[in-house]
Amino acid sequence: MVRIEVYTDTAGRIHGFAAKGHSGFAPHGQDIVCAAVSVLLQTAVLGLEKAAGVLPQTEIADGRLVCRLTSEQAAQPKAEAVLEAMLVGLEAVAAEYGDYVSVRLSSTQPLPR
Repeated sequence: MVRIEVYTDTAGRIHGFAAKGHSGFAPHGQDIVCAAVSVLLQTAVLGLEKAAGVLPQTEIADGRLVCRLTSEQAAQPKAEAVLEAMLVGLEAVAAEYGDYVSVRLSSTQPLPR
């Protein structure tokens, strides 16, 4: 299962996310659920960088993607739009494939590894 935590601040703005795991929906290379989640998360990082002009702190490894923004970065309107669109997409995937993807909102962030 892919477990995704989306981190929010006290104002409700998204200031980061962490995804861990593999969906297990289908074999590697054929897993549409894993592909959907990967596209949404990676597009969010690219959107932050290219569309919003924000350089988030990221950690990428097999089955893991972590993205963190400062409070100032998260408050930028374009960054907010990118991250809200990501969340809508992830929630839609989780609604359809809940046995393989979970999305949880959290007010804390994991410590860097």
